[in-house]
Amino acid sequence: MIRVLLADDQALVRTGFRAILQQVPDMSVIGETADGTQAAALALELRPDAVLMDVRMPNVDGVEATRLIRAGT
Repeated sequence: MIRVLLADDQALVRTGFRAILQQVPDMSVIGETADGTQAAALALELRPDAVLMDVRMPNVDGVEATRLIRAGT
């Protein structure tokens, strides 16, 4: 099972990605968030196999959130 975290500040986008991923065998959305700070925290807590992340989000953008996740902080 591939575990995916969705990170996008637009709820409609997250809903769309969730609907698409629910149709894919062996994929599971394990969490959702609307900002980069929470995306980094959830990624470190939930340890997903993949993070589908928007670049432009409040607080911390997707690029910086990715750096935080890779750094493990």
